[in-house]
Amino acid sequence: MDLISIRRTYNNRKNLIFIVCILLICVILIITTIEVVNNRHAKKLYLSYLEQVQNAENEAKEQERIAEEQKVKEEEERRKKSPQLTEEGKTNMANIYKSDTKRVFLTFDDGPSSNVTPMVLDTLKAENIKATFFLLGSRVELSPEIVKREFDEGHYLASHGYSHVYSQIYASPQSVLDEYNNCITAIRNAIGMPDYNPHLFRFPGGYWGGKYASIKTEALTLLNENNIAHIDWNALTSDAAGAKTTEEFIAELDKTVPKHNSVVVLMHDAGGKKATAEALPTIISYFRNQGFEFDNFYSIIK
Repeated sequence: MDLISIRRTYNNRKNLIFIVCILLICVILIITTIEVVNNRHAKKLYLSYLEQVQNAENEAKEQERIAEEQKVKEEEERRKKSPQLTEEGKTNMANIYKSDTKRVFLTFDDGPSSNVTPMVLDTLKAENIKATFFLLGSRVELSPEIVKREFDEGHYLASHGYSHVYSQIYASPQSVLDEYNNCITAIRNAIGMPDYNPHLFRFPGGYWGGKYASIKTEALTLLNENNIAHIDWNALTSDAAGAKTTEEFIAELDKTVPKHNSVVVLMHDAGGKKATAEALPTIISYFRNQGFEFDNFYSIIK
């Protein structure tokens, strides 16, 4: 082999080695590039994961905050709807028929009933008026869902006893208190508030006079000892005394309403008092047209 052939062979080997080196470098660069890209992608995924975790934690904290705020709000609402008869409240009750401004308390006895009370509630809701319901415990047990609606819509729930059987209610002063308590137990079960106490009672038939006057007098002392106030009325539609039409109801109101600035109206929402429910929009207009504001006992017993 001559010198020229040797040099050519050497140069070919040299070129081959060079090419191999270049290829190796390219491979290394490609591998490095892939590794860098993978690392960047992995880092991006990791950062995205961290962001998702952080967002989830923030969302959980926000939900926890909202839940806590809701709990506080519900507790505040529960407290507002759980009356306490303080000295201020007792003073308010003593002056219930006195007011510098015109106010009227719409009150309904003997309910709830499945056919009349919902009509009354629909009208009150449409007119944005809060009333006071003096409930019978025996009827509360028959229609607890209606009582719950009354409570949820902001009406004041008070006791009118359990049975409405006078001989049973007025058997003794203690039986009056028992009637009050039995009614309150039924209300508590209906609204789901085991500590609810309205501290307010309306004697069936009213407090003053009648066959059981002496028992009522003794019962009043017992009620006061148990921090329970009582209320009668100073105006009525006579829907339980023979009046059956809207015109008759308004005529009865006209006998007493003009004499007072603070009016407590007696009406009934028992099953047979559909005429009262039908007349209620007119009765509300009657008071509005005379400048009365509507109130309930949440503003009194506190």
